[in-house]
Amino acid sequence: MNDDIDGRFAQGWGGTAPNGVHLNVLLARRGSATAASITTAFTAPRPGFTPILACVGESQRDYVTVNPPTVILSKSFAEEGGMVETMVFGAAQVGIAQGVLDVVAQGAIAADQDTLVFAALWIDPACDDETAVKAAAREAAAAAVAEAASGLPAAVREAQVAGRDALTHPFYGGD
Repeated sequence: MNDDIDGRFAQGWGGTAPNGVHLNVLLARRGSATAASITTAFTAPRPGFTPILACVGESQRDYVTVNPPTVILSKSFAEEGGMVETMVFGAAQVGIAQGVLDVVAQGAIAADQDTLVFAALWIDPACDDETAVKAAAREAAAAAVAEAASGLPAAVREAQVAGRDALTHPFYGGD
């Protein structure tokens, strides 16, 4: 297990459009400046972008906080009563919790109160399948948290540098 995780970032993608999920993840250690910034984000909601603490259970009375505590903030506007809000508070929350716990089960991070996970979540506003969103969120969370905990392999980092002139992105259409 890597204890030197404070301030480590990564991203993960899971699923396919319109039910795909993108996550940016930040890991922190309790008491650090990074943890303080996560706490600030958690305590600063605004309409359509309410941070939530991942918790799971069969009913609201049965909720249990996921450990490590995982704060989820939607990057997609979650209109009250809309599909994105439903997916953020339901399918994505469960999938992210599962993905984080998958990485705990692999031994990369601890299931304790000293480790914090911040997940900035993007869901396509056209999403329509909660089972697919849950699976996509789990895949994205597991990939992002594992990468943040362990880092990219040296070969991947070296390939990025070597291929930097040919880098592209799906949202870039230029030459």
